[in-house]
Amino acid sequence: MTMPAAADALKEEIAPTGKLRVAIAISPAGGAFWSTRTETGYAGVPVDLGREMAAQLGVPVEYVAHNNSGQIVDAASKGTWDITFLPKDPEREGRMSFGPIYEVADATYIVKPGSTVTNFAKLDQPGIKVAAVNNTTTMRGAIAHLKNAEVTGYQTYDEIFGLLKDGEIDAFALSRDQLNAMAKQIPGTRVLDETFKQTVTAVAVPPNHPRSLAFAEKFLNEAIANGTLRKAYDNNGLKDRPIRTQTK
Repeated sequence: MTMPAAADALKEEIAPTGKLRVAIAISPAGGAFWSTRTETGYAGVPVDLGREMAAQLGVPVEYVAHNNSGQIVDAASKGTWDITFLPKDPEREGRMSFGPIYEVADATYIVKPGSTVTNFAKLDQPGIKVAAVNNTTTMRGAIAHLKNAEVTGYQTYDEIFGLLKDGEIDAFALSRDQLNAMAKQIPGTRVLDETFKQTVTAVAVPPNHPRSLAFAEKFLNEAIANGTLRKAYDNNGLKDRPIRTQTK
């Protein structure tokens, strides 16, 4: 196969609409996985990476917004997006194809204002209500971790933020960096010191897209090596965050 033919075959698979459709999840927190809405569109590490990937392919970029990563996974077989960057776990590996991991985050809990809970043992008690974003790796991790507390899934970060602020839930499971940012916005909350799982975030494509996966793997490995990922972190409020990667 000649190089132009190979490039055409890649574009037909990875950008069948003529645009690179990048699936993103929206929350006010931002970070290495979540993106935010802006006056002109979207911002976030996945936004920057998707834009750079589209430029390498020579096609326009289009962002497909979702409320959470579970919705992105549910759409993987529907042909509504071409590339994404989202948390990886065994359940998802059966539904999509993952490339390199570019972020490793510690998952824990934030407790409501005035809570007397100071550790996991005090949290994991009957009658304690813990929220998580529905159908996410963190929610599955919290359900596995907590044997007595009740874990309930909600569709959006915003909804859980409001419930925590009003004291209608006892705790929220999420990555530590995002919970630390939330604690600054809700006085009286506390982020617990312990970690119940590590969440890994990776580039991913829909199933049965071998050319797309090969391109995504090459792109992200180069982005980690040449500073593109570092620049995306720096552009999105993560200048103090070290790059934490893992091999597949």
